Amino acid sequence: MQKNIRIAPSILSADFAALGQEVRAITEAGADYVHVDVMDGHFVPNITIGPDVVKALRPHSERTFDVHLMISPVDPYIEGFAKAGADIITVHPEAGPHVHRTLQLIKSFGKKAGVSINPGTPLAPVKPLMEEVDLILVMSVNPGFGGQAFIPESLRKLESLRRMIDDSGRDIDLEVDGGINRETAPQAIAAGADVLVAGSATFKGGPEAYAENIRALRGHAG
Repeated sequence: MQKNIRIAPSILSADFAALGQEVRAITEAGADYVHVDVMDGHFVPNITIGPDVVKALRPHSERTFDVHLMISPVDPYIEGFAKAGADIITVHPEAGPHVHRTLQLIKSFGKKAGVSINPGTPLAPVKPLMEEVDLILVMSVNPGFGGQAFIPESLRKLESLRRMIDDSGRDIDLEVDGGINRETAPQAIAAGADVLVAGSATFKGGPEAYAENIRALRGHAG
């Protein structure tokens, strides 16, 4: 098992009528990151939130705000999310003409930069970016909606990326998002993931269950 497994609840599964309370609740329950899924209805088939919501949520938690931009074109929105309080900004190679430039733009605002790989995206685009990224996100479902089933082939990608990261000698988070629950979390961890994004599995049962849900995903429920 990888050391220092971090849990990043996706607020896509939170109660949107009480997002500030929900962010405080998962923080108190032991979440390591707050995962924010940003969708534009164009790059992925759903629409979620913008920088103003991130800005409004920022005072509710000191945890790392892990912002995943599923929008295209992505470059015009980097500054807005950076100034709103994102700590990590993750983009897709397909979301702009020059992903290397996009990663440099993220870093120009003092933020950590991530790259996300969809189920249908090969690993080849990641190799030239290893010196620029702080996080690699493997989508284990097709992005756009929460509550989807885990795609088992994602485990092979995690294993390959874990080797690439270890060979690079750099401190890069290996994150997985999609269908993560008490059954799939141990598989993802065994394959090399050290950050688990979990929406439904974190928020089920209401606030009184959040701490137990997070402990279970991390691997030491009780």
